[in-house]
Amino acid sequence: MKFIFKLLLNGAIAVTILLWLSSATFWEAAITSVILSTIAYLVGDQYVLRMSNNTVATLVDAVLAFVYFWVVASFLNWGLTIGGLIFLTLFLGAGEAVYHRFLASDRERRKVTG
Repeated sequence: MKFIFKLLLNGAIAVTILLWLSSATFWEAAITSVILSTIAYLVGDQYVLRMSNNTVATLVDAVLAFVYFWVVASFLNWGLTIGGLIFLTLFLGAGEAVYHRFLASDRERRKVTG
């Protein structure tokens, strides 16, 4: 359920912004969003978040998104500007912060209910 929430959140943000600010097709944006979400879930949520805190995990996810979309946009010639890339990264970072808070509140609720 947590991973599905992350896919939907990141997908809504990334696909919308990529379609608006680049020449990516819907399917290119959707597939790259799923790949990013999977990598970010494994690295940011399953590794970094468990070892640190929400702020560090959010920063790691944002940097990962920036580098990932920079490489993909260059490779696929999307014409995504640095400003567009920063805009995308900021919104994905905000989404990740919300997602990590959701994870933290879910963890706390599970502790209380046993």
